[in-house]
Amino acid sequence: MIKNIVFDMGRVLVDYEGDKVCKIFIEDERERRAVAASVFDSQEWLLLDMGLLSEEEALKRMQSRLDTDHAKEMAALCFHHWHEYNMQPKEEMGKVAAELKNQGYGIYLCSNASVRLLTCYEMIPGIELFDGILFSAEVKCLKPQKEMYQHLFDRFHLKPEECFFIDDLPMNIEGARACGMDGYCFSDGNVERLRDFLSRLNDNQGPRS
Repeated sequence: MIKNIVFDMGRVLVDYEGDKVCKIFIEDERERRAVAASVFDSQEWLLLDMGLLSEEEALKRMQSRLDTDHAKEMAALCFHHWHEYNMQPKEEMGKVAAELKNQGYGIYLCSNASVRLLTCYEMIPGIELFDGILFSAEVKCLKPQKEMYQHLFDRFHLKPEECFFIDDLPMNIEGARACGMDGYCFSDGNVERLRDFLSRLNDNQGPRS
């Protein structure tokens, strides 16, 4: 019997556009591409999600790859404000979370994200309904590592077989299943299809794809 629904954040509860902040602040296309690559397509970004690097050190490394003072200034501006522009709430998914809560499910969040999100996750729709939130940087590992899921189960005293995971990446669903938590790959972003699937969640206990 499934008792808890676990949501990913990016491209599940919020839309994410990695370089949108660069489009807001940087006019020159060449500079925009360089800053986006240096900041958002970087090893430092991954290390931030893993909680293995401070924001100050990460930015210093990102700026070191840029050629001009102006580009470095733009990198800092984009880095400090990315969470205000790159993420947009998927309001319909907030309604899904509310529906599940009203049906008696526990509602949880498990996402690869930096500690920045601990101070500004109010943009997540329905966040006030969640019974627990876990970001990867807090525990210094990432989905689909089994340690990430185990931290979720241990922190909130959950049984894997009573949890169901919604994520947009197949490898993260596979990682969850390897730990005993079944899931649904939300890669198509079709909310009504997801709703229909969840309405039949406890009809049978066989494997789900």
